[in-house]
Amino acid sequence: MRRVFVATGALGVLVAFFGVIWALQGFGVLQGSPMSNTTTWSVIGPITALIGVAVAVVSWRKLSRK
Repeated sequence: MRRVFVATGALGVLVAFFGVIWALQGFGVLQGSPMSNTTTWSVIGPITALIGVAVAVVSWRKLSRK
């Protein structure tokens, strides 16, 4: 069962990482992509990052309890 929480935590961190990348592209901080300076990615990125952080935190809390 411990492996499941470790894998879920890693997945949450990965999703959060991609969310941050998308947000930075949407805000125009990272240039050179069709996603740069696009409002869509400025909204989707932070939402995705928050979901990833939430998944990682819940997984870490469950892992800490065991």
